[in-house]
Amino acid sequence: MMGRILITPRSLSKGGHPALQPLSDAGFELVMPAPGATPSEADLIAALPGCSGWLAGVEPVTEAVIAAATDLRVISRNGTGVDNLPVALLAARGIELRRAEGTNARAVAELALTLALAGLRDVVPTHAGMREGAWPRRVGSEIAGARVGVIGLGAIGAGFAEMCLALGARVQGFDPFAPEDRITHANFTRCSFDEALTGAEVLSLHAPMPSDGSPLLDAAALARLAPGAVVVNTARAGLVRDADMLDALNAGQVGTYATDVFHTEPPEPSDLLRHGRVVTTTHIGGFTNASVDRSTRRAVDNLLEVLRTHAH
Repeated sequence: MMGRILITPRSLSKGGHPALQPLSDAGFELVMPAPGATPSEADLIAALPGCSGWLAGVEPVTEAVIAAATDLRVISRNGTGVDNLPVALLAARGIELRRAEGTNARAVAELALTLALAGLRDVVPTHAGMREGAWPRRVGSEIAGARVGVIGLGAIGAGFAEMCLALGARVQGFDPFAPEDRITHANFTRCSFDEALTGAEVLSLHAPMPSDGSPLLDAAALARLAPGAVVVNTARAGLVRDADMLDALNAGQVGTYATDVFHTEPPEPSDLLRHGRVVTTTHIGGFTNASVDRSTRRAVDNLLEVLRTHAH
């Protein structure tokens, strides 16, 4: 037996996923303290001693959890985000952090496009109205010719932008770090943050949280959008100031706010999430068969690479 590996992503912790087999084949015992659910702090503290590796999801990880990780050498995320992890503490403890970069990009970009199109055509409120016996018919907009703002041009944001360009949209993208040639298309403009927002009929967020934790979309930013804009957030709940988004929805400045991300999961009820023009999905951006498979295989490869290095 090589040791123990903690498995906590909800998509994997019921066991049996074939992409986990290489860990078992290598002689590791797989520990799944909360099958199919998000583990609590107590679950993690109880399970971590003796684990040299951790295949981690989006569950919150506190300093107390890391303090209990007496044998941990590596945390391997089955995605790219690490906002849930105390990164500085991991570095101080010499615990390596690996990410499955790019593996869920297609899935998240497709969900963002789905939410954008649903907003442009008012799909969810129309469906809800018909369920109540009404016959709502709100004039929609086409994405062809629409002005689409994209904040963040990493693998997900660039994928979303390219899908919109393929459908005939005019895309204005902001990213201070992405290579200048990330997207080359006649209808694509690389621009400043404010320019990406200005006149956007669709705005999609694909950025990490700013280092100071402040939201990107506040009242001033939302006022730059085209009236009735569709705002899509498959990135992080904290990028949007909730109170300002609620005001923008009530004023009609934002026509639809579609979000796949929340401050806590499941989220607390709020006036924003109850709003009739808010569309919600349960953090399913990367939750496709193909994406889970790609992400898990990469995360497993990363775990084995680190642990085998330590073994020699």
